[in-house]
Amino acid sequence: MISFQYQANLKHWDKQINGYRSYLMIERSFSKNTVEAYLRDIRKMVLFLEEKQLDLPPESIERQHLQSFIEWIGQSGLSANSQTRIISGIRAFYKYLLLENVIDEDPTAFMKRPKLERKIPEVLSVEEVQQILDAVDLSTTHGARNRAMLETLYACGLRVSELISLKLSNIFLDVGFVKVIGKNDRERIVPIGEEAKIQIQHYVQGVRQHLKKIDKDYEDTLFLNHRGRQLTRVMVFKIVKDATKKAGVIKKVSPHTFRHSFATHLVEGGADLRAIQDMLGHESITTTEIYTHMDKEYLRETILLYHPRSKPKRKEEKV
Repeated sequence: MISFQYQANLKHWDKQINGYRSYLMIERSFSKNTVEAYLRDIRKMVLFLEEKQLDLPPESIERQHLQSFIEWIGQSGLSANSQTRIISGIRAFYKYLLLENVIDEDPTAFMKRPKLERKIPEVLSVEEVQQILDAVDLSTTHGARNRAMLETLYACGLRVSELISLKLSNIFLDVGFVKVIGKNDRERIVPIGEEAKIQIQHYVQGVRQHLKKIDKDYEDTLFLNHRGRQLTRVMVFKIVKDATKKAGVIKKVSPHTFRHSFATHLVEGGADLRAIQDMLGHESITTTEIYTHMDKEYLRETILLYHPRSKPKRKEEKV
């Protein structure tokens, strides 16, 4: 049950929260779910004020209040990742208040995020990727579609949500690019390799165009189920799991594993990190940098091969 104190505190915050919601939706073009996640972080601050019996509007929050708030969420049992997200949400809110001249100084400037353990994601070798692709049974009803989907996941480094929402009108196989609608409806252009192009063409011409019925809402969706509708995320996970098991690959593989493998193999091949960032649709280069940790031996060999001070000096020939 929401207490009277919480309701009173929330009333102080309502005006700024509503303005912030509009800012995130209109100016930042964030999705409804993303906006709600940001607002949940702010409401945690209101809950904190209730527990501490502090009746303060957002513009009256000072450094000591924020320090207590950090300690409060630290004692709540939340993971370091969750704590970091909440702190980032509060900082983003106060940057908005600063932008709107509600406050003159940002009290969150000192706030530090908990140190996170950077987990290196599971990655497939090139050989394992090929094994999984080859394991798709092309003799089945959906074999051609599944092979095309997995080829596209690996060729373009897509998120599963981006894969299932790919549009026919955004596939430009003649020039070798696809337009992807990523997080917060941000668009990016990603190159697509020859094998994926071949498999998509095979699926579209040999299977998709012969479907008996396509739902009118999904006439432009590339990958469809047998009812002519967009595939679910769960279905893609099952397709990947089944192909992995059949291939005999003993790793925990998901659709995202293909994305990680795409990025890692590009780094190993010497691709520019900024280019990989653009292709993955990462907002920050620091997110992409994790892939530089994936193959230290490759990086060591690169230094030995190209750095002028790493090459052994040639002995002078005797006269």
